[in-house]
This record gives sequence, C-alpha cells and structure tokens, in this order.
Amino acid sequence: MSVYSYKQRNTIVLVILIILGCFILFSLRSIAGSLLSTIVLYTIFRPVYLHLTEKWKIKRWISAILIILFSFVIIVLPFLALSLMVISKITEFNQDPMRIKVFMQKIDDFAGSELNQPDLLDKGMIRLNSLAEELFPSILGGAASIFLGLIVMYFLLYFMFTQLKDFEGGLLKYAPFNEQNALRFGTELKSTTYSNVLGQGFIAVVQGTLVSITFFVFGIRDPVFWGIISTFLSFLPVVGAPVIFIPAALIELTNGNTTAGYGILLVGLIVIINIDNVLRLLIAKRVADTHPLITVVGVVIGIPAFGIIGLVFGPLLLSYFILTIRIYETSKLASERLERIKATED
Repeated sequence: MSVYSYKQRNTIVLVILIILGCFILFSLRSIAGSLLSTIVLYTIFRPVYLHLTEKWKIKRWISAILIILFSFVIIVLPFLALSLMVISKITEFNQDPMRIKVFMQKIDDFAGSELNQPDLLDKGMIRLNSLAEELFPSILGGAASIFLGLIVMYFLLYFMFTQLKDFEGGLLKYAPFNEQNALRFGTELKSTTYSNVLGQGFIAVVQGTLVSITFFVFGIRDPVFWGIISTFLSFLPVVGAPVIFIPAALIELTNGNTTAGYGILLVGLIVIINIDNVLRLLIAKRVADTHPLITVVGVVIGIPAFGIIGLVFGPLLLSYFILTIRIYETSKLASERLERIKATED
C-alpha cells in the first residue's frame, strides 16, 4: 500500500512537471526566436493554408511546402539581404575612415555653431554603435545559429500545418481557459499578430519607401540601402525614420547643399513622420491598432533578446502578455459570477 495519498501523489507529479517544464524552457531559450517566429507565421498563413487545402483541394504537405517557400522568399531573404548590405556598408566605411572623420567634424561644427550642441555626433555615434551591436548580433555570431533557427522554425511549421486539426484540438484541450475564452484568445491573438506584424510592417515599408524616394530625388548616395534601414527602424514609432533622414539632412547642410538639406528635413518632418499617424487610423479600422507605448516598451524588451527581429517580436510578446491578462480577468470574473449564482441557489 502506498505511503502517499491520491492528493499527495498528484501534488508530487505536478511539482515534477513544473521542474521539468522549467528545465525544458531554459534549454530552449536559444531558439526562443524560432518558436515565436513559428507562431507568427502559423497565425498569418493559416487562412492561406486552409484556402489551399479546402478550396483548391491541394494536398496538405504540398500546401505546407508552398507556404514555407513563399514565406522564405518574402520574409527571410529580405532579412538576410539587409545583413549582407550592412556588412558591405560597414566594410566600405572602414576602407575610407578619413571621409567619415571629415563628415563627423563638419557636423560637429554645424551642430555647435547653429544648434548649440557641440559633440552632438560623437554622442550619437556612441549610441548608434551600441544600437547596431544589439540589432545585428547574428552578423557577429555567424550563419550557424541562423541556419539552425530556420530549420527548427520550418520543421515545426510544417507539422503544425499538416496536422492542423490535431494541433488546434490539443491547444483547446490543454488551454488554461474554458473553450469559449480559448477561442476568444485565438481570435484576439490573430488580430494582435496582424496589427503588430502586418499593420506595423506596412507602415514601416511605406516610410522606408518614402525615405528612398526622398534621398533619390535630392541625390543622396545609396537611397535603396538607407530606405531599407529606415524600414526596419520605422517599427519604432516617431523616432525610427528620423534617425536616418535627419543626419542625412545635416550632412548636406554642412556640405553647403542647402536645397537638399532643407528639402530632406521638410519632407521628413511633414510627410514621412505624419504618414505614420494617417496609416494607423486606416489600419485601426481593419485590425486592432497597437498603442505606440506598447511598441516602444516592446522594442526595449525585444532588441536585447532577439536582435533586429526584436523590433517586431518585442511589441508582439508584450501584446500577447497583455492579451493573456485580459482573458484571465474575464475568466476570473465569469468564475466568480458563477460561484455567486450557485451560492444564491443553495
């Protein structure tokens, strides 16, 4: 006969499960970005997968592979291309350090005399160097971690799609909410993901494109490169694109090109920044708009943890956390109401 009661055995099993779960989560910390990427891709491409399998009657494994190839081309390759462009630009700067020193001296002289901000660029360069190290750790870390992350992400995504019914059935079965709240959580999770990834992504692409066009019109070198950099930085509201076009305008002013300098400033401050607010109003009518405060705090959390993709994943994680709290509060209120009803009936 066992020395433990039924309740004690359950408690011991629960403690063991918690310990093992914590150990597993700790072990998976290095691929946390891949796991979150899988959730995001699954949420975004789930309607596409259902359309391919149910409407077009394409086999499940073929549909999953098509989605994987498509997502690789439109999402993964741009990130890899950005990394290569950054490496190329850093190499170019390192090969001509004197040109950079001359630019820095001119901007410092301009900032000191016109803006009463001596050593402005030196302070800014220190901050930019720190930001670059956090944004692009994968460049320094090598390709092995990127390759492993992609393998894990697409491996999980393939089986999540090909076994979609079993996967979602398991989520409903083991979700810590009742079925109604679990379905509501899924719906709001989809809306939150669309807002953070597709909504913010669309705004970022528009701002980056405007930066490229503006630089091209005023004769700035490498307008496409700076537009792509602006696209990623534009995930940070208000301060994203100005990090690119304000220094560019200052450089043109220090070189005596007042038309380009003031032109870039005017277009940037009037059009590029304000297009953010206009697009947010349009997006909010279709999907849940993400509050700028969540975006800023999320970026602060996400960049140290995920690097450049933390610009997207940070706000996304914070939004998921807030959503979970809201669902928990709703579930708790419903449970308390049910208990009161039972108490009055008794």
